[in-house]
Amino acid sequence: MTIDRGVLDWLLDSDPALRWQVERDIAGAPPEVWEATRARVATEGFGARLLAEQDADGQWAGGAFFPAGFFGSPEQDEPGQPWVATTWALKDLREWGVDAPALDGTADKLAAHSRWEYDDLPYWGGEIDVCINSYTLAAGAWLGADVSRLVAWFPEHRLADGGWNCEAEEGDSVRSSFHSTLNAARGILAYERLTGDTRMRDARHGGEEYLLSRHLMNRATTGELVGDFVTRFVYPNRHRYSALVALDHFRDVALLEGTPPDRRLADAVEVVRAARQRDGTWLQTTPLPGRTWFDVDVAEGEPSRWLTLIGTRVLDWWDDAP
Repeated sequence: MTIDRGVLDWLLDSDPALRWQVERDIAGAPPEVWEATRARVATEGFGARLLAEQDADGQWAGGAFFPAGFFGSPEQDEPGQPWVATTWALKDLREWGVDAPALDGTADKLAAHSRWEYDDLPYWGGEIDVCINSYTLAAGAWLGADVSRLVAWFPEHRLADGGWNCEAEEGDSVRSSFHSTLNAARGILAYERLTGDTRMRDARHGGEEYLLSRHLMNRATTGELVGDFVTRFVYPNRHRYSALVALDHFRDVALLEGTPPDRRLADAVEVVRAARQRDGTWLQTTPLPGRTWFDVDVAEGEPSRWLTLIGTRVLDWWDDAP
């Protein structure tokens, strides 16, 4: 795809957390350019602002997945959930490209001071929620923590149909979930990329096959769209599945493993293509409700730089494939 110069300039006129990815994935800048931009994420803009909110004990907002004092507070009854606690901060910082040395000592501090709200379990061992464990696995690999329990946990907790489901751990489901399966696969892939350890690759491939067999969008039983969340693209997506996020994952897989795009992605690609506006941008849908430290994208209905970055690189990857 040839991106309009005006759209490219608009994407480049952005926070370093986004700009370095535009330089690398769309503009084709040499490594010395985008790596220099990425190095600024810890000291400028979104990355620096979020790092500044870290508590002395290594946490954010005093909690692992929820902020301290959340349960029993009026905030608990509000729509959504707060996105300010430790797990969400680490997820954002890692995905924005912050280098691990900027969080020197954080892994040890969290090991000493952070406990999960579920059963008061130690932070780097994870808990029982698939999505939470996937974020923890990736963050631990990034920061050099001991996540060996989670390396064993993911293959052991795959369901018979190939994927994962957060509700299965409470005995509420025996079927995989699109959301949980993609989050698990993304966490495992990040772990592989960061550590070189491929022990979970077969499990990841099984989860990916679950999604591919449904063309990233459809129910196995009827072939109907699994839910409107598939076509509603939002940034930050947090835990939310969409065809766009799934395709971005499969692009990452192809780049890591040196494989071509699977043809079963074609229907999802066309959904992403159809959402592209005539000016080459993608629009924000409804942001997920809940307290944040600060805004990192636009309001509903406005052109989103983040979604345009992701949509453009997904279509470029697909269209440029042999």
